[in-house]
Amino acid sequence: MLKIFSKKSEEAAKLFFKTDIHSHVVPGIDDGSPSVERSLELIARMKSWGLEKLIVTPHVTQDTFENTPEIISEAYGTLQSGLQDAGIEIDMDYSAEYRIDEMFVEQLEGGIVRRLHGDYLLVENSYIQEPYNIDQILFQVSMKGYHPILAHPERYMYYYDKPKRYNDLHSKGILFQVNLLSLAGYYGKEAKKVAEMLIEKDYVDYLGTDLHRRTHVEVMDKYLRSKDYRRHREKLEGRIKNDEMRGPSEK
Repeated sequence: MLKIFSKKSEEAAKLFFKTDIHSHVVPGIDDGSPSVERSLELIARMKSWGLEKLIVTPHVTQDTFENTPEIISEAYGTLQSGLQDAGIEIDMDYSAEYRIDEMFVEQLEGGIVRRLHGDYLLVENSYIQEPYNIDQILFQVSMKGYHPILAHPERYMYYYDKPKRYNDLHSKGILFQVNLLSLAGYYGKEAKKVAEMLIEKDYVDYLGTDLHRRTHVEVMDKYLRSKDYRRHREKLEGRIKNDEMRGPSEK
């Protein structure tokens, strides 16, 4: 009886949504999965959490991950072939996580950004400082007909002593995507505290795994069995919009 109970208690809970909009499992083009084999392993674990659709989002960052649509498309095609060969069935599409920098502006102006779904784009700030022209760039994004989703706002430490900046950005229509890893405490107590503050303010529009590596899987497995997860789920279920992104992505 004890063994049965122990086994059941170790089983991970399922996520309360079916669509992940942020991960780095496209092999070999950023700091995420280094190979198709590792990607298949990570995706299999994501399926075990109840995810049915993945919109994968490699980094597009000037000077580090200068990915073009062609580079991403080729790597994504390799991943799709690997999934088919392995018999892993899951609904997939791809976009990118665009760093707000000069390269992003060039791709935006050139009309070669890849949408998440509909008119949405996933963007991120530098971790060092807020882009000096972020408001101008986000306005350009809107003028191009896109709705920007800011990835993991809880991880930008320069906002911690300026919480009103969150109010300012969200009130301008910038949607927020919080990382489950932040809520799990992976990035530290302060990031978790800010993520929970954003939940309380009803500023969390999307959740994302932001999955890169095996370590993240281990953290997620533990989090999904935790009281914190049950508490966060109670506050967020029915409020986040992940599963609205069920149709095919558009270019």
